[in-house]
Amino acid sequence: MYNARPHQEHDLERLHAQMLETRLAVLVSHGAQGLLATHLPVLVDTTEGEYGTVHGHLARANHQWQDLAQGGEALLVFPGADAYVSPSYYPSKAGAPKVVPTWNYLAVHAYGPVEVIHDAPRLLDIVSRLSDRHEQGRSEPWKVADAPADYIDGMLRAIVGIRLPIARLQGARKLSQNRSATDIQGVRDGLARSPDYLDKQLAAQMRLP
Repeated sequence: MYNARPHQEHDLERLHAQMLETRLAVLVSHGAQGLLATHLPVLVDTTEGEYGTVHGHLARANHQWQDLAQGGEALLVFPGADAYVSPSYYPSKAGAPKVVPTWNYLAVHAYGPVEVIHDAPRLLDIVSRLSDRHEQGRSEPWKVADAPADYIDGMLRAIVGIRLPIARLQGARKLSQNRSATDIQGVRDGLARSPDYLDKQLAAQMRLP
């Protein structure tokens, strides 16, 4: 992705935190069927490999997995909070009116080869761990084992798993770093006052060092 130098994020801990917080990633690939993208929940194992490894699954009817099985590099996009930045947030605008709107955002791109998984035990592990992750905090969390075994067996035959060992990571934290400290404060305050949840979330990120 295009990522100007002031907005580049290289801290691995921060990149992993963004990935772990993202509930729905976007898997992008290019192959015989052209450019394809699928939105899917994933598991990020930060302890496996230099940059981590990502697991997930696709519907078997989603033919993207066939392109992935041919090899080559795929991309997983982990979007974060984003917000419109109005020029009215800049205190400097009063004396320097040559300003235009922009957009602040967080994003991580993870690249790597994809292993396509068909065997039932590994698929069961992926779907079980995904369910356990998203059922956390519920008073009575649902587990895969709660469903009849023959039903789960049938569902597993309808999916394929993916394993993407991350070969490289790109992180973007576009948080008005190209503006003065006064303007950054103005943007942070303006977004914090917004009724929009994502605006407030981005304002909170701007408080980080």
